[in-house]
Formats: sequence, C-alpha cells, structure tokens
Amino acid sequence: QVQLVESGGGLVQAGGSLRLSCAVSGRTFSRYNMAWFRQAPGKEREFVASSSWSTDSTYYTDSAKGRFTVSRDNAKNTVYLQMNSLKPEDTAGYYCAASPYYSHSRSVSDYDYWGQGTQVTVSS
Repeated sequence: QVQLVESGGGLVQAGGSLRLSCAVSGRTFSRYNMAWFRQAPGKEREFVASSSWSTDSTYYTDSAKGRFTVSRDNAKNTVYLQMNSLKPEDTAGYYCAASPYYSHSRSVSDYDYWGQGTQVTVSS
C-alpha cells in the first residue's frame, strides 16, 4: 500500500513563495515517477510538474516554468514543489501523484496513487 501525504499549503500574498511537500510511504519510492497537479474550484485537475526516477529529469507546464521547481529526496521518500512569484491564478488545491510506469505524464489517469491535497491561496 502506497500512501501520499501533502503539506505546506497556506495563504500567501501575490509574489510570495511556498514549498509543498509530499511524503510517500513504501520502500520503492525511488522508482516512482512523481507529479504535482492542481485543481481550482469548478475546473478540472491539471498537471503542474513532474519528476522522473528513471531519467532523473523534471518537466513543467508552461505556467510553472521559471517559477516552480520540483525536487525529490529519495532518502526521505519526499517530493517537493517550491513555488515562487506566486500569482492569484495559482490558487488551487495541490495534489501529488505517483506512477510506477509513466514518466512525465500530464494525464490524471496515468497515476496510480494520490494524496489528499493541500490548499494554496494567493491573495492579490
């Protein structure tokens, strides 16, 4: 059983920063491809960023490039999303997801495991 637990969300002013964490249970964390998605009220869940274990590479949606950084600490079974220069349109619930098979997929259905989410609210 794999469990993902996010933390680090909160209320921040526009231009500020937050670092989200996702702690993953399970001893094969280093072999999971990890991703961050977000979902605003009334909208579909959308891909934000991902980290591939097999290629040790990262990938970002256009709106995240240059502002967000995804990283992982395999020793701590944790993946992070550092978010800088936050904008009100970044307001959403943020979810981490894990897939043992798909690398850098933007599709929700390709991820087998999900966290419960953490809320990020950016005020203008």
